[in-house]
Amino acid sequence: MPGNTHGRDWKTWLALVITIALSISLSACALAPGTNASGMRDSSATPLPVIQDDQLIAANVAVQPITAELIIEQLNNGIGAFPGRAAAAQTQVMGAALPDFGLQHQDYRLGPGDIISVIVWDHPELTIPAGSFRSAEQAGTLVAEDGTIFYPYVGVIEVAGMTVRELRQVLIRHLSRVIERVQLDVRVVSFRSKRIYVVGEVASPGIQAIDDIPMTLLEAVNRAGGFSDQADHGNVLLTRDGTTYRVNVQALYEDGDITQNPLLEHGDIVNVLDSQFNKIFVLGEVRNPGSYVMNRRRATLAEVLSDAGFVNQDRANPGWIFVMRDEEGGQPQLFHLNAKSPDALLLAERFHLQPRDIIYVEVADIVRFNRVIANIQPTWTLLNTVSGVRYPLFGGRQ
Repeated sequence: MPGNTHGRDWKTWLALVITIALSISLSACALAPGTNASGMRDSSATPLPVIQDDQLIAANVAVQPITAELIIEQLNNGIGAFPGRAAAAQTQVMGAALPDFGLQHQDYRLGPGDIISVIVWDHPELTIPAGSFRSAEQAGTLVAEDGTIFYPYVGVIEVAGMTVRELRQVLIRHLSRVIERVQLDVRVVSFRSKRIYVVGEVASPGIQAIDDIPMTLLEAVNRAGGFSDQADHGNVLLTRDGTTYRVNVQALYEDGDITQNPLLEHGDIVNVLDSQFNKIFVLGEVRNPGSYVMNRRRATLAEVLSDAGFVNQDRANPGWIFVMRDEEGGQPQLFHLNAKSPDALLLAERFHLQPRDIIYVEVADIVRFNRVIANIQPTWTLLNTVSGVRYPLFGGRQ
């Protein structure tokens, strides 16, 4: 009968559609929604910007397996441990490498705005004493804007750029013309000519005066109340004469690298950045995907996976865990860990992460297949329902 033939044709077509859909889903689950790392088994599926022959080009990057050999190679190259001196080089903030400014302390040199006190022994007429109604600053001698001071029997002299010792010798030489066996002392009672600026993640940001105590970067941070809880110890910016340098105070703390504690100069700006640049991104089939802040740039692959609740045992394929790293300078790197066996997590514990690393855990093939079925099922149900409907207007034919 024509009606039955039409129904059989419809059902045959429906079976064909379902068969085709299942065939496509079984062939690498091409119709599965969501991200898919099946094309990253040997190299990146997407061309990435890399440096080759001193030129930035687009190329696929090879995937390096995280094995015992890779860990040994990193240890031999000095990169298989928590980053110390090189930590600042892994940040996304631009800046020049810190040169060796040296830590040799130099005596404080006077400048406009400083207030000094000159005491001449046995000659109180040359000394204005401080008392209960006059502070040492009020009783002192102000260095004028042109860098000069006036002193009795000496006149106006240029003192800017002199140390206290040099000024003492100048005053003794002039006063010896009118006083025998001059004995005098010179002190700075208010340091006001040289300043540095401490901003960012410190307890009390602001202006600090440079005095006779060596003003190193660590001294400036301590005077500002120390680092805040959000500070990145490995990424402190020092701006001097229009050039910004990166300083890794963490390397000073942990490695004793004194080059990371430069002596500051007038006009220097110290900017302590926050730790938001130290985030690691955990994506894919983990229980708690998201971004995680590295605590003082310390994190291993095993630690971060644990913080993210580890892989989702019902949905993840632990045989394909990727670490994607965009090295500064245009050298991206891709790593792969096969963690189907739990002892592979020992390799993950030895693999140290860097700021801005991306961790991706691949989805299991069966889960991807089920996603295809879940997306096809509504259409399948609709077609099956339509194929079984009889239409009274057409004599009950399907």
